[in-house]
Amino acid sequence: MNRTATQANTRPHDPVGNYRPHFFLRNGNVQTILSRHIPSDAHLVTKGEQMILLDAGPDYTGFDPGRSVRLLGFHTPGRRGPGSAGVSRGLVMLLHGWEGDSHSAYNLSMGSALVRAGYDVLRLNMRDHGSTHHLNKGIFYATLIQEVHAAVQQVGLLAARRPFFLIGASLGANFVVRMALRNARDPIPNLRRAIAVNPALNPQRTCTLLDRHAFLRTYFRNCWLKSLRKKQLLFPDLYDFASLESIPTIREMTDWLIKQSDRFNNVDEYLNAYSVRPSDIAELSVPLSILSAVNDPIIPPGDITALPFHPLLQVHILKYGGHVGYNDLFPLHTRLPELVVPLLEQDDNAD
Repeated sequence: MNRTATQANTRPHDPVGNYRPHFFLRNGNVQTILSRHIPSDAHLVTKGEQMILLDAGPDYTGFDPGRSVRLLGFHTPGRRGPGSAGVSRGLVMLLHGWEGDSHSAYNLSMGSALVRAGYDVLRLNMRDHGSTHHLNKGIFYATLIQEVHAAVQQVGLLAARRPFFLIGASLGANFVVRMALRNARDPIPNLRRAIAVNPALNPQRTCTLLDRHAFLRTYFRNCWLKSLRKKQLLFPDLYDFASLESIPTIREMTDWLIKQSDRFNNVDEYLNAYSVRPSDIAELSVPLSILSAVNDPIIPPGDITALPFHPLLQVHILKYGGHVGYNDLFPLHTRLPELVVPLLEQDDNAD
């Protein structure tokens, strides 16, 4: 089912275009900070969840060439309501952002809403995210698209001819876009649609804005250091990250790490290696929906509006929402699920 690329608010009845939060929550920084709030009804997806260990193929970090990469996921069956005949509406895989994980607030809220709507949900952890540092010797790089794509292909097979959907947020949305672009040459079984929420398409620009934002820089730097300390504790013979403790910015930390390996010459080469350029959209072979916000503090709307028209591309850029926020009052709750679920349901009548 082909859809044209659109801007938000093109249709008055469009639930995505109608998002307009309370006046007190229209600041992008406030929305971004509140993205970590976990509503009381967001734990349904954790009830009955089962861990799945996925073989993600060869280790391209070079640290463990004789062993396959292992990625951890959590599977939760959807609720079967009256008239469903006990049949799932499809399988949805959620992919977290940088230093998030399967149990991040947006994944719990989104996953619980999808379970209520009758979808089976699998929340994947990329390497070194969540409690997975011990599974692989090599550290996480955003360029490791091959292993995530291989794991997603296995999840797609679990859909067993049902519709399979990908939803990613932030860096996870970057992965989702890149996997949608890879789909033509390396198909993902049963993939019906990919959805990218606030995708980091231009890592150079996002890294610069992140370092300029004191709160977000401090938050992500602390999370990253905590993750790297855990990796060093597990593999002390391989890593010594002590020098990073005094490096103040994300860009400089990234540059230091890159120079410890022989994969890239510098941070700019690394960041460019996982960017999505407008010309890349020509490779799209599966419907892709992008949702973002004008007031996202680290992803400018121009990174997304620069994408050219493609019949399989659908774009919604809202005025408010911050970075993976989309909260509202009263009570404080996230409206992200009600913005995203309709993007899945538009495919219910697809051939």
